[in-house]
Amino acid sequence: MPLPKDVETTTPKYLRDKYAIVGVGETSYTRGSGRSTRALATWAVKNAILDAGLTPADIDAVLSYQSGDSTFAPFVAGDLGIRLNFFMDVFGGGSSTEALTGMAIGLIEAGMCKTVAIFRAMNGFSQVRIGGTGARSAPPITGDMLHSRAYGWQSAGQMFAPTFMRHMFDYGTRPEQVAAVKAIHSEHASNNPKAYYKKRYTVEDVLRSRIITKPLHLLDCCVETDNGTAIIVTSAERARDCRQPLVLIRGVVGRCTKPRADMHYEAGPISTVAGAYAREILWPNAGVGPADVDLTGAYDAFTFTAMLQLEDYGFCKKGEGGEYVSDGTIRLGGRRPNNTSGGHLCEGYTHGMNMVIENVRQLRAEADDSCPVGEDGRRRHTFDYREGGCRQVRSAEVSANLGWATPATGSAMVLRRL
Repeated sequence: MPLPKDVETTTPKYLRDKYAIVGVGETSYTRGSGRSTRALATWAVKNAILDAGLTPADIDAVLSYQSGDSTFAPFVAGDLGIRLNFFMDVFGGGSSTEALTGMAIGLIEAGMCKTVAIFRAMNGFSQVRIGGTGARSAPPITGDMLHSRAYGWQSAGQMFAPTFMRHMFDYGTRPEQVAAVKAIHSEHASNNPKAYYKKRYTVEDVLRSRIITKPLHLLDCCVETDNGTAIIVTSAERARDCRQPLVLIRGVVGRCTKPRADMHYEAGPISTVAGAYAREILWPNAGVGPADVDLTGAYDAFTFTAMLQLEDYGFCKKGEGGEYVSDGTIRLGGRRPNNTSGGHLCEGYTHGMNMVIENVRQLRAEADDSCPVGEDGRRRHTFDYREGGCRQVRSAEVSANLGWATPATGSAMVLRRL
């Protein structure tokens, strides 16, 4: 794939396609799992190892991320019989999957390990919910929390709302445009047996739902679920001996921030998010541009977060994000489908990993496992996107995942099938 003329290569090319995601695994997406986060993590990592056709003895590093609500990597490794050469547990949320994938590449490149499992486990409904609305109460207000609470920022929606409102003011973005993100993702979820919410919603349904924090309606917000998710990263050379078709890591950018990550409103414009900076690393690293991408996984904690990222990573011009997400482009059968599993808005909330898992399956051409397998071992997809139909993207070759922690912090990754 040729490098776009307007993108300069700033990093070594030798890391492109040198590493792969060889296994993906998850638990069910539920409300009230009845399991500890340790049990959920062990379940998800085991499924990812089986998916890769590996054994626990083949894994020698485990990375995880959490927001005070998960379990530690050595415990999960011990439960599965994994002996570790490296482990790390990161405090972080939505920008972590892609960032830890990049760290896994660095660890293997440095000779510190050979194959890395990355997991996220959370009882996001039955135990800790962001904003302190779950079964366990929010932690005491300490440190920098004193600053954010002074502005009334108890929840993510309250923190992000000024960015959304400013985008509407700056560019005339309309609530019905971003409501289309929920409607389209719900269409995708209706074709996903794993999705927690399979009901199809309309733009009108979103706009009629109650306001949570202006301009966010209830249906602009993600679903809360209990679940575990995991991926396995190793070298492309080792991946050739694994079970699944090769899904190569073309480029990664992790934990990129705006000039002030603690208070990005002081370093505007506040209607711009971290993707505007991350794109300057991502596309040169990957050697491709937005036009080369067949499907995206944009972090949709809210309808607006998906729209803002797609815009600032360059999938459309600045200010045209509302039109981009509402004109059919991101729908299955459209020019560049987004969150084909239903994403956080409908499938389940996982702090980003389920969108990476979905894109890996899309690139393997196995997103719809209900279709028959032909003599060549490949599924015969119908590409019928009516409710209850297929969700496989036709001829998917390149995907982009866009992670989000706050408007000021983001991460991203480009994958491709061999």
